[in-house]
Amino acid sequence: METIVNFFVENFGSNANGYTREILVFFISCMPILELRGGLLAASLLGLSPTVSYILCIIGNILPVPFILWFIEFIFKKLKNTPLRKMVLWMENKANSKKEKIEKFGYIGLILFVGIPLPGTGAWTGCLIAALLGMDKKKSFIATLIGIFMASIIMMLISFGFLKILI
Repeated sequence: METIVNFFVENFGSNANGYTREILVFFISCMPILELRGGLLAASLLGLSPTVSYILCIIGNILPVPFILWFIEFIFKKLKNTPLRKMVLWMENKANSKKEKIEKFGYIGLILFVGIPLPGTGAWTGCLIAALLGMDKKKSFIATLIGIFMASIIMMLISFGFLKILI
């Protein structure tokens, strides 16, 4: 993930006129795989304030969640009849390979899956798994929000070096 974040920072972060850096951090936070974890790392590298970064990354990470929960099954069904079939099947297989972590503990599992910033976890994958498991969408949304806030606190400590102060 660090390599991808560095790519965006180096290629798009240098044009720091106006709100370019903030917009970049927001869009990184909306992206699968990177999410707010990548957004906060990028914000730190770009020298943005922790408060602005936190708000941008939270909003950016939350924005795709309802769309994933309510529409991903429909979208995947349609995409399976297109040349993107292999990509959809890969994404489903990736989600299915991680679903036992959520399936075993239900909504608490979803919170932890989204909230503990490890490779392959996060809101995108968590919501995809919740949708594929047929979990209640409203409860999944709330669990995902809690997980996002949990991950944001952990990543703020890491990204902005607050962890050194606490230790």
